[in-house]
Amino acid sequence: MVTQDFTKKTRELIDSLKNICAAYGLGNDGNEFKIITQVFLYKFLNDKFAFEAKKIKPELAHAESWELAISAMKAEELEMLQLQMGADTARLKTEHFIAHLFGRQNASEFAKLFDDTLRDIAISNNDIFAVKTDGGAKVTLFDRVSEYITDPSKRDAFCRAVINKLVEFSFERIFTQKYDFYAALFEYLIKDYNKDSGGKYAEYYTPHAVAKIMAAILVPQKVRGKVSNVGCYDPSAGSGTLLMNLAHAIGEQRCSIYSQDISQKSSSLLRLNLILNNLVHSIPNIIQGNTLLHPYHREGKALKKFDYIVSNPPFKMDFSDFRNELDAKEYQERFFAGVPNIPKQALDKMAIYQLFLQHIIYSLKPGGKAAVVVPTGFITAQSGIDRRIREHLVDKKMLAGVVSMPSNIFATTATNVSILFIDDANKEGVVLIDASHLGEKVKDGKNQKTLLSEEEEDRIITTFNAKQAVEDFSVVVSYDVIAAKNYSLSAGHYFEVKIEYADLTAQQFADKMQGFSDNLDKLFKESAGLEKEIKKQLAALRYE
Repeated sequence: MVTQDFTKKTRELIDSLKNICAAYGLGNDGNEFKIITQVFLYKFLNDKFAFEAKKIKPELAHAESWELAISAMKAEELEMLQLQMGADTARLKTEHFIAHLFGRQNASEFAKLFDDTLRDIAISNNDIFAVKTDGGAKVTLFDRVSEYITDPSKRDAFCRAVINKLVEFSFERIFTQKYDFYAALFEYLIKDYNKDSGGKYAEYYTPHAVAKIMAAILVPQKVRGKVSNVGCYDPSAGSGTLLMNLAHAIGEQRCSIYSQDISQKSSSLLRLNLILNNLVHSIPNIIQGNTLLHPYHREGKALKKFDYIVSNPPFKMDFSDFRNELDAKEYQERFFAGVPNIPKQALDKMAIYQLFLQHIIYSLKPGGKAAVVVPTGFITAQSGIDRRIREHLVDKKMLAGVVSMPSNIFATTATNVSILFIDDANKEGVVLIDASHLGEKVKDGKNQKTLLSEEEEDRIITTFNAKQAVEDFSVVVSYDVIAAKNYSLSAGHYFEVKIEYADLTAQQFADKMQGFSDNLDKLFKESAGLEKEIKKQLAALRYE
């Protein structure tokens, strides 16, 4: 009941903040998401500070105002309190507290005070909370959010409206909640900002079913709690749905997250996701930049290798402006199957997923595992880069299997997708699952999407992890058999074709044949009648 109540209140807070933005002309504005996410994060960090402070000094929880009680502390006492806090808690000064701003809301130039406060928090905590670019620049936690309001005369009122919303309730009672609670909140927070807008760098939200299946197969129940000190990577992370599911399966404190994404917005959303999910220690590994052209994560001069990789890369994108740079000799080992040529037309249809997939294979540690969303056409293509990548995976025996998903599992694209599971340690028995017939079709706005039930998700996971062959659903095949079948990874190509036989007596056979003969006579008779009628109709036609 507590979590339901807080979920409701948190959603009301998010909706209220969006209403404030709309009232000041920022509805559907490109900057709205920056204000919403940054203000929400300010609230979250303020309340997390209070939660940690009260845990260390329980007397603060009984004070009439914990903010005033901390303000009354000596400087050394406050410093000691902050030293005892976890590394994932922002270091706040008393003038950073929401209560302090609330009490000063009628001061002149309140918007400047609001912005200065957020900027000071960002600078004071830059070492922990800043995201880096592939050029080395640090993207701080907060902007001067009031400056997104075009009319300066309205900025004070805007900031007052925001601060009055932030004091209405506290997050403190939900910091003991786990991943599922924050995943739902995060999804609600970004639902208007993380979808296919049709642009060149459009972001795609990965459905929960896909993220759950990936994590449950990469980290099955039998190894949970035993995996530790591993690196998890997504080279096209988006807002981090796949990484969060993977980290949750392994254990947030047992792994470090690494990512790179060309989108500034995605990197900001991923940082927020990490903060909500107790993965602050991984924020320095979040890089905003071009993974293919400027891969950031390295060990010495070589690219860093990872234990786990998950990804839902863009399938098609115009990368003609840097395609020839990727075709250079220095990249040949990484892009072992080749770099797609620049077409004469439809540059936006260039198959960029082929490059991400090769980068993922190259970035995997010996014995490492990966799960990648690919267009289903990849698993059967008989020539070109797709075929060469499959040959590489099969010939080097580093494939765990493929799950072909139902159509419209992504509401934003009609492209059928499959999940490719790579496992460098799997030397025999590849699982191929045809889940294309599962799910229920539902309307999602103007689009149609397919939803898998929890039982269907579990059926896919259980079948894959147990390496079970189930009639018309899954097969387990050897690498040699796959090679003999033109390296096809489609389960349907391996299903046994069955011809049903029935034992008949001579009389039963004769009766069946007579039935077929009688039926044919009947059809021929009807045909003759139709022929006469057609000729009669034709003869009746006259020229006029």
